[in-house]
Amino acid sequence: QVQLVESGGGLVQTGGSLRLSCLASGRTFSTYTMGWFRQTPGKEREFVAAISGSGSSRSYAESLKGRFTISRDNAKTTVSLQMNSLRPEDTAVYYCAAGTIYSQRAALYDYWGQGTQVTVSS
Repeated sequence: QVQLVESGGGLVQTGGSLRLSCLASGRTFSTYTMGWFRQTPGKEREFVAAISGSGSSRSYAESLKGRFTISRDNAKTTVSLQMNSLRPEDTAVYYCAAGTIYSQRAALYDYWGQGTQVTVSS
């Protein structure tokens, strides 16, 4: 029902910034909660940020508050993640996700993108 495609990943030095984007298909985009998660080999998928369908509610992993900002444009059916002051520990594959529940739990999201690699060099 929903197709998600991430873009914007790449290689950046410590302290740099990247902006990830996720393009969604479908006519019901505004009804979905959108989230960003990240994963490193050998680790569980980690919550990064979420935004409600209207954009009125936003949440972040506590350790990322102040550095990452999630936003959405329902007219363009996109969600973005602005990442500032990047650190080597931010290196991961970042995934865009869509679901019907406003949540920080990966299991409650129904649709996932293919992921985009973010690498932060020291």
